[in-house]
Amino acid sequence: MCLLDQVLDWNSTRVRCRSRAHRSLSNPLRSHGRLSAVCGIEFAAQAMAVHGALLASDRHIGRRAGYLVSVRGVDFHTMRLDDIEDDLEAVVERIEGNEVTVLYHFSLNAGTRALVTGRAAILIDPAQGATISPVSP
Repeated sequence: MCLLDQVLDWNSTRVRCRSRAHRSLSNPLRSHGRLSAVCGIEFAAQAMAVHGALLASDRHIGRRAGYLVSVRGVDFHTMRLDDIEDDLEAVVERIEGNEVTVLYHFSLNAGTRALVTGRAAILIDPAQGATISPVSP
């Protein structure tokens, strides 16, 4: 399942992606005809995965699987996503990380309105070879 339509911009610490999937009646995350705001975490997690893949490609290293292990400080500024008319933007910023874990701040926005914000910890599969160097403070 891919919820993101486009990478708008990215660098070594951040990526911004666009999605229209929240309006799709066939969105696999819909339940009872609605798309809960809690699904915004999945939009952000996919942006984190895109960021990791872009970094690996840019550095010519093998991609490694990452697992969402924790979300913290999540604030929901809406109840649902399917009634949002604007495209969604998932913005993730790498706060810190090493070859085993990465911490991201994320926000899911519609225009200038924040819909879901929080932090997420990703566990990188150590069994898959190459590493991505940590972010410098």
